Amino acid sequence: MSHEQEALTVAAALACATELQAVSDSPRLDVELLLCEVMQRPRSWLFTWPEHALSNTQQAVFMTLLERRKRGEPVAHLLGYRDFWTLRLRVSPSTLIPRPDTEVLVEQALQRLDTPVARVADLGTGTGAVALALASERPGWMLIATELQPDAVQLAQINATEHKLANVEIRQGSWCDPLDGQFDMIVSNPPYIDPDDPHLRQGDVRFEPLTALTAEHKGMADIERIAADARDCLKTGGWLLLEHGYDQAAQVRQLLNQLGYEQVFTADDYGGNDRVSGGRWPASLNEAEVNDAQ
Repeated sequence: MSHEQEALTVAAALACATELQAVSDSPRLDVELLLCEVMQRPRSWLFTWPEHALSNTQQAVFMTLLERRKRGEPVAHLLGYRDFWTLRLRVSPSTLIPRPDTEVLVEQALQRLDTPVARVADLGTGTGAVALALASERPGWMLIATELQPDAVQLAQINATEHKLANVEIRQGSWCDPLDGQFDMIVSNPPYIDPDDPHLRQGDVRFEPLTALTAEHKGMADIERIAADARDCLKTGGWLLLEHGYDQAAQVRQLLNQLGYEQVFTADDYGGNDRVSGGRWPASLNEAEVNDAQ
């Protein structure tokens, strides 16, 4: 250690959170996660040993990560992973970073389909977050996860393999196209942001692929396609669950009703915003009525 460079303690490193206030909604948590990665320690250790000094190497790595975070790079990209549900998932710039609110989609799926054996599809799986969370909770379910982007397909497969989830199959293709047979449930967290939304130029989303974020028709185009196509893939009484924007719930419910779904509902996320809507493909419709619904 040179005389010019003082040893950086854990407490001093945590105080660097003030430097992230302009780019992060959770600057303290960001710094804690970066420190845990650099020091290979759990978060509890940071609070137990605040006066512990980082080594020269640890300090250099931490300061580099801090500078990258100050430029807006997502913490998940800096770490290479994001925790979702009970799983630690690898992430990359080729996929959407799993959000905590998407866990509501997992919760709703588990509540709506309370059966030990089922066939479930996750459309546009990205890192595999939703499919893998469901597979981990329901070992008797068979999950088919579809994804258009080859890099994301590979990443989802790596995540499935690392968590030893053999009841997940990753298939490349657009939405319902790679599916075969009928499903008890279809879930999806598709792109739903309007391409003109100014938030796309702010925060972490600047570093994520636009194809995973935006959809035409003011963010509704992919939701509309999935809701229409899923009818041919759902068993009688099968559920379709969709994550959407906080201001799209009424549109999604109207769409599902118009397409012939029943028991249409919306569920809030952890911030109290409308986040997941869904409906059930009914047993009561005959072929003529289905054609009318189309």
